[in-house]
Amino acid sequence: MVHNWTCVLVLLGVLFGLGIEASCWHMNDFINALKELEGRYPRMKPVQLLGALRKASGLTDPFIQHYLGKPRSVSPVQPTVSKYLISALHYHITDDNQEAGVVLTADGTTVALRPLLLGIEAGFLRRLRWDIQSRPLSVPVTKQSPQIEDLGPDGCWDNLTHPQTFTLAHKPSLLTTAQVNGGMDGVILAREAFRPRPLKLSMLLTAYYGHRLDQRGLDAAPRIISQRRRENFKQLMETSESSLGVLKMEAVDGVEMHRRKKGKRDLKLREKRQLMAVINDRVKKFMQKYTDCPPIVPRCMWGAEPYRGTPTNLTLPLSFLYIHHTATPSQPCVTFQQCSADMRAMQRFHQEDRGWDDIGYSFVAGSDGYIYEGRGWHWQGAHTLGHNTKGFGVSIIGDYSHVLPSSHSMALVRDKLTSCAVQGGRLVDHFILQGHRTVVNTACPGDAFYSEIKTWERFGEVAN
Repeated sequence: MVHNWTCVLVLLGVLFGLGIEASCWHMNDFINALKELEGRYPRMKPVQLLGALRKASGLTDPFIQHYLGKPRSVSPVQPTVSKYLISALHYHITDDNQEAGVVLTADGTTVALRPLLLGIEAGFLRRLRWDIQSRPLSVPVTKQSPQIEDLGPDGCWDNLTHPQTFTLAHKPSLLTTAQVNGGMDGVILAREAFRPRPLKLSMLLTAYYGHRLDQRGLDAAPRIISQRRRENFKQLMETSESSLGVLKMEAVDGVEMHRRKKGKRDLKLREKRQLMAVINDRVKKFMQKYTDCPPIVPRCMWGAEPYRGTPTNLTLPLSFLYIHHTATPSQPCVTFQQCSADMRAMQRFHQEDRGWDDIGYSFVAGSDGYIYEGRGWHWQGAHTLGHNTKGFGVSIIGDYSHVLPSSHSMALVRDKLTSCAVQGGRLVDHFILQGHRTVVNTACPGDAFYSEIKTWERFGEVAN
């Protein structure tokens, strides 16, 4: 991501003691601050640096220390941690829904730093049982189970090149997406900390958040990068020793620990069973939203112009999913910046040249690992003439007349988006998938791609 030079200069002022408050909340800026700290104390081990950050930031809660212990002493001197780094770990949500303690990453997602660094520290300390506490599920559990919609929300930055303020879409009832992203990344990177010769913390974060995809997108990408967080987290939950069973037991232990801190008695067996039932349901809903569903970039993050006029709401669930390619842009997009620019270009064409109210598609898939929100789940689109009330229109950026989209982008649409839509009551469970040309006289979605989607399980040529 291109950085505003003012942001860089302000950050340097903080790092070198000029007394200026930094306000640029991009992961690259946070990593640069870590590099400066590592440079000042070259003999400091990663786990010592993490402990110093935890101590300087006041993360001395008995619940955290129960799992991680007290921060390890750093010999021979206690490092001076910049105000920028301390502020970065001070997580809170203001009355006007601004979320602090979060950073924007190069792939366009927002990450809470506290659960990220606590999870990594757990990995360095080999406290594997604790690493689930860095996950965003370690919140007070009540008998009232949340709906999937209660998990979140996401939000938007005031500026993507000079990010200062992140505002949530609405007041969170349980979690925010940034907390979830930070928690999942903390768990994933905790495993990477097991290397015999661990990387410096700044190097670990750079490799994870800074990898550049080539034109093949995620098909040729390394396994441990931020764009793969959901699939990696799901795999860890399904295959590791610290899987869902351990997670649920730790959640019960956590509730009991909080009760003891408040001087309350331990839970009785019947109460533990009731609590476990609530946790089972909560974990199921969490996994549905954050591993079964694909990551969706909201309109405000790719720079959408407002809808012109008043949207027509769809009557859900719908019965069809119509597959498109964009043709123009003709090349796959593999970065958040390029995919966002392509979305803006398509919206301008649809609004200015065709006179539509908005970009026509319901959703658009990039080759960067993300789905981009068009008109979304609730607004009627302008994607498949005569059929816009019956189904969602989903396009993949690129021209696929002679070649196929990346395998990952196709799976994102075919498997993840449809599964999410069915679970969320947006598509009927017996929905039919069709190509644009199945119902309209058009070359879309391209000869090569259309031949491919005709082999998909849900494809059907029935009249609709």
